[in-house]
Amino acid sequence: MPASRVSGELMKRNQLARCSIGILALSLSVTAAPAFAQAFGAPIMDITGHWANRQHEDSYGRTQGEELGDYTGTPLNEAARQRADLWDAGLYGLDEWQCRPHTSPNIWRSVYPAHITRDVESVTGETIAYHINFQNLIDRVIWMDGRPHPSEDAPHTWAGFSTGKWEGDILTVTTTHLKEYILKRNGVPHSDRATMVEHIMRHGDWLTIVQIVTDPIYYEEPFIQSTDFALDLKGTEAPVLCEVGEESDHPRGWVPHRSLERAQKDLEDFAKKHNLPIEAVKGGAETTYPEYRKKLKQAGVQ
Repeated sequence: MPASRVSGELMKRNQLARCSIGILALSLSVTAAPAFAQAFGAPIMDITGHWANRQHEDSYGRTQGEELGDYTGTPLNEAARQRADLWDAGLYGLDEWQCRPHTSPNIWRSVYPAHITRDVESVTGETIAYHINFQNLIDRVIWMDGRPHPSEDAPHTWAGFSTGKWEGDILTVTTTHLKEYILKRNGVPHSDRATMVEHIMRHGDWLTIVQIVTDPIYYEEPFIQSTDFALDLKGTEAPVLCEVGEESDHPRGWVPHRSLERAQKDLEDFAKKHNLPIEAVKGGAETTYPEYRKKLKQAGVQ
């Protein structure tokens, strides 16, 4: 073979080899990017910023509040139902209740915007924690540095204790050590044994939070709901300042409550208003599935 032809073939092979190496290097850099970023604590997706509340999901329950006797779509057990039956929103007129914040499972569905910031280690750039602040009502700290959850005897708070990790471009947060409180405004409770897993996802200018609340005291199954927030480029800090005022003339130590008779009437009124059977209105895990409709039809309920 002529020398010129041999030289040409070698040049082609070298070019193909360099091209193959370049493609391989590019593919490795793309596939390794998330692992590299996670190894050095860098966020996969930027969730920081001001996020405006959007109430198009379950708007009635998130503004006026769910109607009394409405336990639909909630896998509560009999203990939780009895607790909710005795709930009276007049509790917020008590001095010790007027400035009580929502807990972490509840506050995503409140009327307040969310401001998310990130704590960064100054030398390595590693993410130490996220802060999710709801107008200073609570400041949720999501620890990202691998620390464990404390013992069961550690104090419980409105925010709870939260740790997070990136799973691809989804931030998964696990929360424990919550104070007992209500999950819905009509008194559906969660206990201090409740835990919550959240999946926080960003799609463009929208932030979606999927909550999975597990409660061995009050729920037959995990309670799942999703909530959306919109990016607010003009968002500002506007803390809520709470002052205890005179709400009623009741004597100190008086506690409002609903009687069981009143609770039963509320249940019946809600069922009649929305043309629903009483058993469906009472909620429970079974009522949250589509198959429950077949059971109602078999029982003669239209």
